[in-house]
Amino acid sequence: MHFLNVATVVFAGLLATGSAEQAHAGQSRLWSAYDSVLSNAKYIDLTHTIEPAMPIWRGFGNITFSQAVNKLTGKPFAYTKDLFVANAYQLTTDQMGTQLDAPAHFNPYFAASDEIPATFALRKLVVIDVSNKVATNSSYAATVDDVLEWEAKHGRIPQHSVVFVRSDWSKTWPSVDTDVFPQVLLETVQFLHLQRSILFHGHEPLDTDMTSDFASERWLLTHGYAQAEGVTNLHMVPPTGCLLSTGFPKFLGGTGNYVRFVAVCPPDWPQGILPGSTPEAPLPEYKNALVWNSQKGHRSRS
Repeated sequence: MHFLNVATVVFAGLLATGSAEQAHAGQSRLWSAYDSVLSNAKYIDLTHTIEPAMPIWRGFGNITFSQAVNKLTGKPFAYTKDLFVANAYQLTTDQMGTQLDAPAHFNPYFAASDEIPATFALRKLVVIDVSNKVATNSSYAATVDDVLEWEAKHGRIPQHSVVFVRSDWSKTWPSVDTDVFPQVLLETVQFLHLQRSILFHGHEPLDTDMTSDFASERWLLTHGYAQAEGVTNLHMVPPTGCLLSTGFPKFLGGTGNYVRFVAVCPPDWPQGILPGSTPEAPLPEYKNALVWNSQKGHRSRS
């Protein structure tokens, strides 16, 4: 699409910079790319909200939220006494919700969360839709033929891109089945990496496949490839033409990342929001205050 072509041309211009003047010109080109393309793009959140009752793999314990306690007083921080409040989280795993698995999850000799490079931040996004097949088979496993069928319509998958597999499994979140779910075959992830040289793939369920030995996930991570899990809202994203913004924390020695995925799509795409279309600075003030709800186990406005 024109959206990606413009961005690619502008970003590629930076590679030619050498002198200080050229570097300044390159910086201006990057800002121009934002003004001419990204400021008019549509942004779509592909991320689940982390909450206490969210689905989680059966082997991990439940997570809990609580009010952060002032260690000097032994009481929760309060607006009236401390001028602010804070939360505390008991997170039983770094493998939950929308996540980016680090290879160290399965192989200690490959990258941990804090060792994943910053270059993962922005890539071309491919969405392969197998939702129609999943509708008639809840444990359908995406095949190499699904990839080739996508390529027959849209062209060869770009090298170093991110490939997300749409199944619509996440549409019923949090009422999802974490034991029976859409899968991605081992030969499919091998094809994507070894034949198409993608950066990483992702899927909506919390696991890659239902095999007893985690065949697809184990191959990926033991060979140094990252993968995304728990992705949502892929039904809102076109098969081509978008970029993927990836943001994640740097847990020292982490085996997974809680991640924020955002699809950046062409201005004429009907889904998503434009920069400035909702209050940003300042952010909106709500009618109801955010208060601790002991019954729900988290802060809420109701």
